[in-house]
Amino acid sequence: MAANVFVLGMDDLNAEILRDLPEDRYRFHPLLSKDELIGIEDIDLPALLDRAQAHLEAFDGPIDAIIGYWDFPVSSMVPILCRRFGVPGPPLEAVTKCEHKYWSRLEQRKAIEEVPEFALIDVDEPARLPANLRYPVWVKPVKSVSSEMAFRVEDDDQLSGALEEIRDGIGKYAEPFEFVMDQLDELPPEIAEVGARVCLAEEAAVGRQVTVEGYRTAGRSHVYGIVDSLHYPGTSSFLRYQYPSRLPEEMQSRLATLSERVIDQIGLDQMTFNIEYFWDPDTDRIRLLEVNPRHSQSHALLFERVDGVSNHEVLVKLALGEEPTEPRGDGDYGVAGKCFLRAFDDALVVRAPSPEDVARVEREVDGVTVEVVAEQGHRLSELSQQDSYSYELALLFIGAQDEAELNTKYDQCVRMLPFEFEEVSHG
Repeated sequence: MAANVFVLGMDDLNAEILRDLPEDRYRFHPLLSKDELIGIEDIDLPALLDRAQAHLEAFDGPIDAIIGYWDFPVSSMVPILCRRFGVPGPPLEAVTKCEHKYWSRLEQRKAIEEVPEFALIDVDEPARLPANLRYPVWVKPVKSVSSEMAFRVEDDDQLSGALEEIRDGIGKYAEPFEFVMDQLDELPPEIAEVGARVCLAEEAAVGRQVTVEGYRTAGRSHVYGIVDSLHYPGTSSFLRYQYPSRLPEEMQSRLATLSERVIDQIGLDQMTFNIEYFWDPDTDRIRLLEVNPRHSQSHALLFERVDGVSNHEVLVKLALGEEPTEPRGDGDYGVAGKCFLRAFDDALVVRAPSPEDVARVEREVDGVTVEVVAEQGHRLSELSQQDSYSYELALLFIGAQDEAELNTKYDQCVRMLPFEFEEVSHG
């Protein structure tokens, strides 16, 4: 019997990756479009849930699984809908513990020592650095998406400016996330008191950034891969994600152990996860950056090209109540990267790669998939879900035999993708 798997925000690229999974017994159905869920300014979570529920109730057949691989609101919708329709899914409380950055920090600190110094900042009060912190620090809302409204600040003036920007935009995620918090039977007093309209300040970690991917089922956590995150020189903006990690095996083992302890403490179960860390090789110091109650769809093609199967397979099997098969390491390439082509100044896109340009790159450069983000006519500063310091132009998923070939293919792709820009006034 085919299994009906409903995918919140299923997009074309990930639909293709899902269809390429080794087993052909899955039938994937879109559940609301990506445009309805991702990058929207007004997140009416009750309405989104009602629409998704109506769609599911209208389906003429069994509903076997409900999955999602995007950040909020999808990550919070999955456990709510799974509970409503009686299919396997993660506990909403555990997902919320991960997504509320302050609550997550409190839980992390119960399990491991590798947690940065942190403190709350009231966004509506005069800017003042908490007594337990020293500059530089990162300031971000306790609920945001990707790196939106996250600022690295080095003095009181920068802190004041960051909080002013956050104050203007914090309600975008705080208000719908407080709806999620209201769905829980009980909140710890320290979380109920602060809600979601508050900021977290924490020490700025240094070193090499990596992401640990895994899952937990039947009360046991498993790590199946570690991905390196490389930055544009001198910035916090990602240049690429690269798999497999180049970290020493001993360090990878340490990170896997830390991750399993944190996930066990949080109680996330029947779900994938990814945890971001910094490791400073000069001091051997590890700092946990963030826990996400989902695997990274950004890594799906990387696992597929190196291991022969994407990390989506783990999620699908968990959602069906089955024991996952971990990636096997028998793909066509020795290394793979998701590369970010970026601009660092606002501009109007007057020319972007056409579908024919993209097809030519994918045809002439082996192992490459291109996704254009900034289309002709877009103003870069109006793109959704960008970090605070740069703008994505295109995403390049590249498989190669080694890192040198990966860099060569990236340079070749960039030369073949015709972007042109026009300066814009800021008056």
